[in-house]
Amino acid sequence: MEKCIVGLIEKVKLNGSEEEQEILARIDTGATNSSIDLKLASKLRLGPVIQSKIVKSTHGAKLRPVIEAEVEICDRKIKEKFTLADRGHMRYQVLIGQNILKQGFLIDPSKESVEVKKSESSPDKSGK
Repeated sequence: MEKCIVGLIEKVKLNGSEEEQEILARIDTGATNSSIDLKLASKLRLGPVIQSKIVKSTHGAKLRPVIEAEVEICDRKIKEKFTLADRGHMRYQVLIGQNILKQGFLIDPSKESVEVKKSESSPDKSGK
């Protein structure tokens, strides 16, 4: 399988049971697992919860629900586990971690997509 080069921010498509949505996701090589905002997962009817997992972060350890969802990145459909978290205060509702990146992706921090440039030129809710 050929390696796909992704940037630090990448457009992904989440495929829910009744709806799909394209969204910008943060690529994070330091995150072991991928994560989706709880409200977004609910809106797309992702799930069901298949297990719970203790996730360590700078804010301490928390028990989070885990779902299996299909994400499309770089024209590849991947079914993988995602933890659910309140990411409403964060700029990106989806975080792509090592569990997906190990499946044939290379990260080039200098790569920027057109969608990222457009979204950064308009103010977002966090003002960043």
